[in-house]
Amino acid sequence: MSGDNNITTGAGYRTWLEKLTQALVGEPMDREKLVEQLRDAEQLNILDAEALSMIEGVLQVSDLQVRDVMIPRAQMVVIEALKAPEDFVRTIIESGHSRFPVIGDSRDDIEGILLAKDLLFYFAQTRKSREKFNLKDSIRPAVFIPESKRLNVLLRDFRSMRNHMALVADEYGGVAGLVTIEDVIEQIVGEIDDEHDTEDAPFIRHHPNGEYTVKAITPTEEFNEYFKTNHNEDEFDTVGGHVIKAFGYLPKRGEMHELGGMNFKIIRADKRRVHLLRIIGHTTTDV
Repeated sequence: MSGDNNITTGAGYRTWLEKLTQALVGEPMDREKLVEQLRDAEQLNILDAEALSMIEGVLQVSDLQVRDVMIPRAQMVVIEALKAPEDFVRTIIESGHSRFPVIGDSRDDIEGILLAKDLLFYFAQTRKSREKFNLKDSIRPAVFIPESKRLNVLLRDFRSMRNHMALVADEYGGVAGLVTIEDVIEQIVGEIDDEHDTEDAPFIRHHPNGEYTVKAITPTEEFNEYFKTNHNEDEFDTVGGHVIKAFGYLPKRGEMHELGGMNFKIIRADKRRVHLLRIIGHTTTDV
């Protein structure tokens, strides 16, 4: 009996490989069909869940734009160009970041990027030598990109330019926020937590194109207050619970569903829960 099972498994393996090969060489290639084949591979234990999640993340990166993952301007940790290192070194230490936009008169006046490691030489000098220090001599040029830039293109640029941070410009030329290479990679491998990560990031982000990025853990009460909706706060504590109920199952990355006049798209999810949502349309406040 076990031999028959092995033959069946082997046949299923070959069938899946034949189907995937046909999908890859056929024209035109359909991404949804490819994802379907990859999920079949997971069911056959050819791919594990983690590998499938990362492959889906790679495929989805081309659908995401910088505005979906950027750190908003209000949350940027910046250094003021006119201040001495002694005045802003505590900000650097407490933030735990390694790169900081240096601003002039306002947050739209970006003079460059300061690397925390460049201050090591400064503090290693004698006090007399420090008096000759000029912050502007230590900063690196800032790279500006539009909010609409695709993440796959940004990742390629980060790698080719050996750059790790870019400032995000809005449609009027002002600073909308910043994005790092880590923000892009997290869309593929999932959250990269460290001891400096905080939970202070906003639950809801409004983008200039009218769309919203919403954390699935956003409290239902806060979601209702923000969007003037009336989701049942006693049924589910978070908006993610309402979205999963609307689907009727735990949705995968890239799936969409309409709920209360809003089109929800799953931006990040794993086999256990939904992490991040995008609201494409907000046509009514009646739920």
